[in-house]
Amino acid sequence: MTTLRALSTAIVLAMSVLGQPARTEPYLPHGGSYEITARLELSHLERWAVDKAMIVCLTGARSGDELPIPVVSANHPFAKCTTANLATDGSKLEYDIVCPGRGAARGHASYVLSPDKFSGRVAMVMGAKNMTMTEVQQAP
Repeated sequence: MTTLRALSTAIVLAMSVLGQPARTEPYLPHGGSYEITARLELSHLERWAVDKAMIVCLTGARSGDELPIPVVSANHPFAKCTTANLATDGSKLEYDIVCPGRGAARGHASYVLSPDKFSGRVAMVMGAKNMTMTEVQQAP
């Protein structure tokens, strides 16, 4: 009798675990307000970069193809761009930034995430100008 009860309990537990839907959202930072410290690094220019702090509100959920974590540098062309090739691997988040138009800017973002903080790099190419730069982000 106890063996039958143990077996039925094991079957019910296994069915409840298997019946859980797969998580559709990739691992994203929790929603809330973050103070992002960003530094724009230009290749071949040493000691030029200056840290800039900005408070940004992240939703923690994806809506459409908007960027999960925005580019915060001044005068960037990524406001109307979308996300492509979003991939997660444990605490790593990577995606491409795709802008509309021929010869438009593009980028690749790579982040390491934890529950209440993240750090990452956004490699950017400024379209037809072929100018490259990297935004380094840190949010405590």
